[in-house]
Amino acid sequence: MADAPPILLVHGMGRSPVSMLRLGAALKREGHAVRYFAYACAIESFAGIATRLRQRLAGEPPLVAIGHSLGGLLLRAACDGLDQPPSRLVMLGTPNRSPRWARAMARNPLYRAITGDSGQLLADPARVEALPIPALPTLVIAGDAGPQWPRTPTAGIANDLVVAVDETPLDGARHVVLPVRHTFMMHAPSVLALVREECRRAERI
Repeated sequence: MADAPPILLVHGMGRSPVSMLRLGAALKREGHAVRYFAYACAIESFAGIATRLRQRLAGEPPLVAIGHSLGGLLLRAACDGLDQPPSRLVMLGTPNRSPRWARAMARNPLYRAITGDSGQLLADPARVEALPIPALPTLVIAGDAGPQWPRTPTAGIANDLVVAVDETPLDGARHVVLPVRHTFMMHAPSVLALVREECRRAERI
């Protein structure tokens, strides 16, 4: 697979590149050069992280960019205005609308300490709505295997445990719902199959 495009993996909030290693290993076995982007939302602003990510993308050849949860929103922000954007964008459990859980937790001191400015962005519908929509082929994968716990922000709503399905769609993007949960959806065979499909499409560009 000499023409396989390089891939950049961006982890979710409160995680690290380690959370994406299993997905990266599967893609490496298929011949892709896999790269990772790390950040710490507790100590960096959302804008600061997005700026670093934009610089990283600007210095790389066209590739497939894959973001889990907040990683997808960071890619939305970072791809804006790039002369040579990624060939394709894949979002895994990304809340493209302000998630109910973030709004419910916005004033919690522990949540604020752990999630920083990015957590407050998630809790602010206007800030999420203001993020640019990339002008490139995009796939959003949502999960609906979350529990229906009573008296919670997502009670009675299809969700992946953290993000509700109706919080994931993005204008112009392909949207697929799978029976997976948020934290480890990148390990699911069904998710990997869709990621592989997007990579094959990128190779034909």
